[in-house]
Amino acid sequence: MKFHVYLFILLLGSSYSFQLYSRQLPVNPALLKGGWTASWVTSPGIAQRAYGIYHFRKTISLDTQPAHFIVHLSADNRYRFFVNGKAVCSGPARGDLYNWYYETVDIAPYLQAGNNTLAALVWNMGEHAPVAQVSNQTGWLLQGDTEAEKIVDTGSSWKVYNDSAYTPCSLDNGARMRSYMVIGPGDQVKGSAYPWGWELPGYNDAGWHAAQPVTHPVPAGQGTDNLWTLVPRNIPLMEEVPERMGQVRRSSGITPAPSWPREPIPLSIPAYTTTSILIDQTYNTSAYPQLTVSGGKGSSIRLTYAEALFRNHQKANRHQVEDMEILGNYDIFEPDGGRQRTFRPLWFRTYRYVQLDISTGEEPLQIDDLYGMRTGYPFEEKATFSSNDTSLTAIWKTGWRTARLCAGETYFDCPYYEQLQYEGDTRIQSLISLYVAGDDRLMRKAIHDFYCSRVPEGLTQGRYPSNRLQVIPPFSLYWVSMLYDYWMHRKDDAFLRQYLVAASGVLQWYEQHIDRSRMMLGPMPWWGFTDWNTAWPGGVPDGATNGHSAVITLQYAYTLQQAAALFAGFGKTAEAQQYRQLAQQLTQSVYRQCFDTAGNKMANTPDKNTFSQHAGIIAVLAGAIPADKEPSVLRTLLSDTTLSQATFYYRFYLNQALKKAGMANQYYGQLQPWRDMLAMGLTTFAENPEPTRSDCHAWSASPNYDFLATICGIMPAQPGFASVKIAPAPGALQQVKGSMPHPLGEITISLIRKGAHGIIAAITLPQGLSGTFVWEGKEKKLHGGKQEISF
Repeated sequence: MKFHVYLFILLLGSSYSFQLYSRQLPVNPALLKGGWTASWVTSPGIAQRAYGIYHFRKTISLDTQPAHFIVHLSADNRYRFFVNGKAVCSGPARGDLYNWYYETVDIAPYLQAGNNTLAALVWNMGEHAPVAQVSNQTGWLLQGDTEAEKIVDTGSSWKVYNDSAYTPCSLDNGARMRSYMVIGPGDQVKGSAYPWGWELPGYNDAGWHAAQPVTHPVPAGQGTDNLWTLVPRNIPLMEEVPERMGQVRRSSGITPAPSWPREPIPLSIPAYTTTSILIDQTYNTSAYPQLTVSGGKGSSIRLTYAEALFRNHQKANRHQVEDMEILGNYDIFEPDGGRQRTFRPLWFRTYRYVQLDISTGEEPLQIDDLYGMRTGYPFEEKATFSSNDTSLTAIWKTGWRTARLCAGETYFDCPYYEQLQYEGDTRIQSLISLYVAGDDRLMRKAIHDFYCSRVPEGLTQGRYPSNRLQVIPPFSLYWVSMLYDYWMHRKDDAFLRQYLVAASGVLQWYEQHIDRSRMMLGPMPWWGFTDWNTAWPGGVPDGATNGHSAVITLQYAYTLQQAAALFAGFGKTAEAQQYRQLAQQLTQSVYRQCFDTAGNKMANTPDKNTFSQHAGIIAVLAGAIPADKEPSVLRTLLSDTTLSQATFYYRFYLNQALKKAGMANQYYGQLQPWRDMLAMGLTTFAENPEPTRSDCHAWSASPNYDFLATICGIMPAQPGFASVKIAPAPGALQQVKGSMPHPLGEITISLIRKGAHGIIAAITLPQGLSGTFVWEGKEKKLHGGKQEISF
């Protein structure tokens, strides 16, 4: 749901590539039991919880280049680590003080016989930190894996420099954007104060301070006075991929060459010149901009980043530039006049448009290069989808880009405004990850993050990690739904079992808020957000706060049914029976009090004063509507424009309701909102219908799940995806092809329609996987390998 951390590393040289590791190294068991010999270190004489940028260095000598040299490293808030001037990794993965992650890497490829320089840039955003950043105090930690690597351990033998070149800027993003932005500051960086070459061997650090030890590291399950409780990183390192900038859309003061900056050619700006250059990446991206300049002493370069341009704070077609202005977070660079000075943000920026506003002094400035290093969670697109309607290809590609930009060390609601992980968004994002990438690691981390967010009354927080408290009770229900989703798609009982007590706590909290006289939820505290429906202030449906909300009561019943299946699967039959019975009581009560028989629609409350698509959608999903009436209720829901409407987010649940009612073939005809976004020039899918705040919101990428799970009809038929049900719903499509990863291999499907009711299906399942093909009420068994089915 809304901001970003924005800083800059200034590096010597025109290009540094981030070499990442495709596999995660095993963790030394001794470290899990408290066997750390290094110390957390900091810079002496500083305000430990205030804004600050710090450089740490140590030089070691090796007789030979080692075959392996494994280290474990972490920092607060964050670090970027170098060996002999080469960037190795950054982190730590965001968590909280109870789960402070450390990375494990093998730095042997960067080492050599003789002297070697290890260096880390560590920063603490202090009072300006993004809301997603939890912190204790400034700290840096590096631990050698064994006695052979102990020489690198952090302690007083490390040196540290407090960098005064950095000043936070772009501190008024929320006011200028008239929106909720909580991503942290930009950087104003003064090149003349920066210690150029600090990470390289041979740099003179004689004037640096000795690092100050803070405390010994403590792993989870250990310690009595922990500042950070360390756990191994449980997701891969983020990728970085070079990405050229796009095209210049307008400029003043100078005229860049037509191919700049798409090609790395120099751009010269004379002395005493003021120029503005607007660059269009042509698509939304998340990347580290890297700007290399020479000369230009006394110059100022301001880089402003935006997903879209504005006129009077309103967006138009995203391709439009004429009469539009850029608004957004920014950074300022002040070159010192040296050669090949590279400015790079410490944290990535999200942008389609980048504007350079440059003023030069008495010395001309040369821009040697400008490009991005695209970054994010290293998802691989393993699924495929195509059909005779080629316009769906654009929806697929745009949805996947949206999902990619909203995935980093956590899932993001949006990469530009917030970078916060919310359960409502994350449930949909996780399903996309499972279906398109077959990667469950970020989903597992999200489940655990929310587990660790719980407040004393038993609910999870609505977003987490977060340094501000926000509780959204309906999102706690979605966390339980995530457990159910994971159970259906992965056989991983040991992982899930640890969260069942917490799931019970969420459900019990709701049970305590039932008004037994009406057998509906009564008044409830906190933020009862359901959807950014324009009829609901703050996205809160009628009755959620004051009591007797049909929408929230039915979501609770829907979740109880999922929990009943989940708990029964773990042999907890008493709890499962209780959840089933309670769900039935709630659904029957809501139907009796809130269903408008004359209008064939579900009201938001028993008063029957207001009606929404949401109430009907969740009523179908919870089984509150008699099965034989579900289709007619959904037809009313789709045609009655007086109902307050579901936005992109809740249309995910609309499709689930259509599937439950046997109306999945309606899905293809429900894609107009996504076509409209593409027609508006969006290159990622937005948070809401126009006018929208965020142009990139992963809850709107649901077609990347639904194309496979609905149009192709591929769904787990048993927990752990032990068997598959393929019930395609192509609607008006005549040809469909799809494939997706399964824990046992790849599922592929090819469909050709024959007349009004016929179909030919070619299906391949991984060996060891069986299932059922369903078409218009008819079923055929599926087995591992290739098979062709004709109806």
